[in-house]
Parts: sequence; structure tokens; C-alpha cells
Amino acid sequence: MIDIAGAVAVESIDEASRDQPDAAHVAAGVRGVAAHYGDPLREQRTLDTAVGLVDRSHRGVIAVPGEERASWLHTVTSQHLTALAAGEGTELLVLSPHGHIEQHAVVAEDGETAWLDTEPGATEGLLAYLEKMRFFSKVEPRDATAERALLSLVGPAATEALGTLGVTGLAAPDLVAVPGPKFPHGAVPQRASVRYDVKPLPVGGWARRVPLGVDLLVPRSAMDQVVAELRGAGVPVAGLWAYEAIRVAARQPRVGVDTDHRTIPAEVDLIGPAVHLDKGCYRGQETVARVHNMGRPPRRLVLLHLDGVTTDQPPTAGTPVMLDGRAVGFVGTAVLHHELGQVALAVVKRNVPDDAALLVGETAAAIDPS
Repeated sequence: MIDIAGAVAVESIDEASRDQPDAAHVAAGVRGVAAHYGDPLREQRTLDTAVGLVDRSHRGVIAVPGEERASWLHTVTSQHLTALAAGEGTELLVLSPHGHIEQHAVVAEDGETAWLDTEPGATEGLLAYLEKMRFFSKVEPRDATAERALLSLVGPAATEALGTLGVTGLAAPDLVAVPGPKFPHGAVPQRASVRYDVKPLPVGGWARRVPLGVDLLVPRSAMDQVVAELRGAGVPVAGLWAYEAIRVAARQPRVGVDTDHRTIPAEVDLIGPAVHLDKGCYRGQETVARVHNMGRPPRRLVLLHLDGVTTDQPPTAGTPVMLDGRAVGFVGTAVLHHELGQVALAVVKRNVPDDAALLVGETAAAIDPS
């Protein structure tokens, strides 16, 4: 999609952007993605009110075939996966021994292979962890980024647009309610904490229903065909800037951008979609259980409104959030939203009140309490 008229590549705006494929994938033929196609605010409105097609093919993809893949992934990640069936998807985390978030992936299971898509630049680290944990398990994880590409239909009309590709009837995400502290064993269903409906695409690959729309994990060789069919049916394209703005407004954190090396799942609302609280032991589980039962993670994810008076440039990821001259958190993703103006996801100390007068650089900031 980078060849579509008007496309402005992410790396042409920011050479250091995380949103570009890593060197190994570039060498294998993976191309960059568009930040926008000439009108990022209009593209946002399209995603917010209708549907647009976003190129996210810079994300890494790991294939995990093998007869023991479900039970093995169950033991080495945060999610309950033994019951994950063909045609289902979910999310998972890899945690450090102390419960800090190291990796995040979204899953699609097709009956023969579990497909994990992850942040650009994170594939090598996630694959290295999986390889290290193989031992004698009957699994064969591999980097499949050169084989598969991720596109996303984003917006309230995403499932309708999917019909253009011959797929209908994708069910909405099925999320298990997070139980309260000190819940009894067996209170959480023994299944993935969120299930995403997955159906095959006629061109190969799969459509996966997710909170923001529908992900299309397609053979990279069929990517142009899929894009042409959707555009031919009137689905407009939208850049990554528009996608990120919609994601921020929905308060969906991005691991490695809206997290730091100390972040635990409860701080950034990833318990619900990516952690099963009653599945038994896995790396980092003790911290997850302790924090959940205490009911007070040390920090929390918030949406900040930035006044934009001193600068029209959103702050960079990692910029400190200040209160009375003290750092009380950091900014993750900051965007210019078509309705909200300058907003950002931030992780702040739990005791920071919602009405605190905050500063991000020289910009006044306020927590959205809703």
C-alpha cells in the first residue's frame, strides 16, 4: 500500500520511528507503511465513523505449527490456550520472572498453526524466547513475517466491508469479566480470557474480529489483490497515524510504547484481554496474582488531554509527566485526534488524582476521568 498515490512513508517523517520493519524483514522484501495518504484528520474521521483499510504489514508474524502448540504456548505465556480451537484468536503476554511485560502478541489459530503477530522490531526477541522454551515439545516456531502480512479494516462498518472478500458472520469479541480480588478457584472459565472469531479468507489467510474492527492476516503474495478488491468496493485507505489516533482514544496500550521495563499487566489494562488469572503457573504469575489480590497496582494507564498552547507538536514517547515539580509518570503514544485535539496515553502513579494539574514538557495536561 506504500505505492498508493499520496502515501507518505512513516520513515520519511521520522527515521527513528518504531513503525518500520526491522532490517532482517526489509532484506526479505517487507516494505514500509504509510503514515498517511495526504489528509490524516479526514482518514481518522473515516475510521471513527465508517471504515477504512490500514496497512499494518510492518508487524512481525511468528508461525507455531506442531501438535503440542496449544499446550506448550499455554505453559510459556500468560493466556489460557489449551482449549483454543481452530477459528479462534486471542492475545497473550510474555512476562519477566518478576511479572513485567516483555512481549505481546495477538493470536489466530487455524487448526494446524498458531499465528502470532507482534510489534515491529519485537519478532526476534519473541522468537528467541519461544525457541529457548521449546525443550522437547513438538512445536516448530519460525519467523513468518515474509510469508504473511497484516492489514486492518477499522471502524464500525468493518464487518460489512469484509463481505467484499466473501466473509460474513464474524462474531464480536468474547471477553471474560475480570473477577474481583481473592476470587475462588474455578470462578474464571477455563478458556482464553478473550476469544476473537477467526474465519478463512478465499485468497488464503484469515479474518479475525478484534475490538477496533477486523484484522486480515493474508499471504504477502495476495496483499495487492486484497487491497484492490476492497478499494474497488469503495473502502478508502487510511494511514497509521489515523489508526494510532483511534487506538489512543480507545485507550488500548501498545507494548513497548505505552509501557516501560517496569510495567505489569494490571497497570495498563491488559489483564482482561491477555492474562488468565486462574490457569496455573507461568513465568511472572506470582506478581500478577499478588497485585490482583491486593487490588492496587502501583501505576495506572490514563488518557491525557494536552492544551497544545505552547506547541502544536505532540510530546515524544517517554516524556515525563510532572506534578509539582516531580515526575509521576511518562507519556506513551501522543496524537492529534480529529475531535479530542492533542491527547496521549500515559502511565502515572496510582495516587495521582484525576483533577491534578500536570505538565508534559511545557504543556499543561489533564487526566480524562471517564
